[in-house]
Amino acid sequence: MTVWDDLVGQERVVEQLTAAASAARATVLAGRSGAPAPGANASLMTHAWLFTGPPGAGQTTAARAFAAALQCTSPDLDLGGTPGCGFCEGCHTVMAGSHADVKIVRSDGLSIGVGDMRELVLRASSYPTGGRWSVILIDAAHRLTEAAANALLKGVEEPSPRTVWLLCAPSVQDTLPTIRSRCRHLVLRTPAPEAVADLLMRRDGVAPQLAEQAARAGQGDVERSRRLALDEQARSRRLEVLRIPLEVADIGGCLAAAQRLVDTAKADAEALAETRDAKETEDLKAAYGAAEGLGGKAPRGMAGAVKELEKRQKSRATRTRRETLGTALLDLLGFYRDVLALQFGSTGALANQDHRAALDRIAAAGPPEATLRRIEAVLACRTALDRNVDPLLAVEAMTMALRAG
Repeated sequence: MTVWDDLVGQERVVEQLTAAASAARATVLAGRSGAPAPGANASLMTHAWLFTGPPGAGQTTAARAFAAALQCTSPDLDLGGTPGCGFCEGCHTVMAGSHADVKIVRSDGLSIGVGDMRELVLRASSYPTGGRWSVILIDAAHRLTEAAANALLKGVEEPSPRTVWLLCAPSVQDTLPTIRSRCRHLVLRTPAPEAVADLLMRRDGVAPQLAEQAARAGQGDVERSRRLALDEQARSRRLEVLRIPLEVADIGGCLAAAQRLVDTAKADAEALAETRDAKETEDLKAAYGAAEGLGGKAPRGMAGAVKELEKRQKSRATRTRRETLGTALLDLLGFYRDVLALQFGSTGALANQDHRAALDRIAAAGPPEATLRRIEAVLACRTALDRNVDPLLAVEAMTMALRAG
């Protein structure tokens, strides 16, 4: 199983990345021997890459696989093999997240601060310990603050010879023009449901019928499809969301549906925080020598560190609530898109075929213009949440608009 196997429906991207990894290996060999490697095309490789695409298309998966290919040490490479075998020590440690020369930056909070980015730029200036490549993968480059983005620009502008930056973002517009102009841009596409279903069956052992249903319901988001296939609770929450179009016949139903949706998002955040936050706080205190039960006066500096940790935990809880609501809104968008397809007589596959009776009922209840207004209401709710509007107010406004049509 190669490092590229989890990258679904992205053959063109895989081709470009494997060619770049081969060119990068040739550069390393040339540096060691002092002579250019035969057949090497240095233009295929560059120091900064920007991966964009729709949610769940696999930007981070592609970037991580590329990082593994850059560190691949398979003996088959000397025989013309493709970098990224998945079995050598380089590939294995990168995919496991333990490679010394690969730093993966993930933000649990709402943003990535300038302090973290300055540390990364400083790290990027050092030579890789393994003598190959120092790779820094930023999972959510669109979450960089303005100051952090400016700090990153310095690292991308003045790259070290053996440093590679891998940035992942929803779209090219989500990064500064000065940063994206210095990156090679790769656009991932939405994978076909058949390809996602095949991955679920092959990698996770999901039954064919459930895999197909989850792949269509996930609407091209591989991880979302995987959760729907493997997590009964995720499927139950999707069912609750898809009940909303049938529950907004009156004002009371609108308000109740909105409250339930927000309460579910809040419960998700609290469930995650209940175990993770307590462990993080306990580990931090233990690091300062003030673990639970040791007693005594708190060590110097611990209070500030605990306060900073609580700030990050609060930010992470807010992000979890937003992501839960965002997933629900995507399910609603998929539902009304299917309704619109039925109203226009489309014969294509529906994402919510398992709810065909509800789709037919809503499609017959009004014209396509009303469905389009409902889609606009869901999109307006997403925009409001991005602008920090109170979640309950935003969702209530949406459900009332769904009722009005």
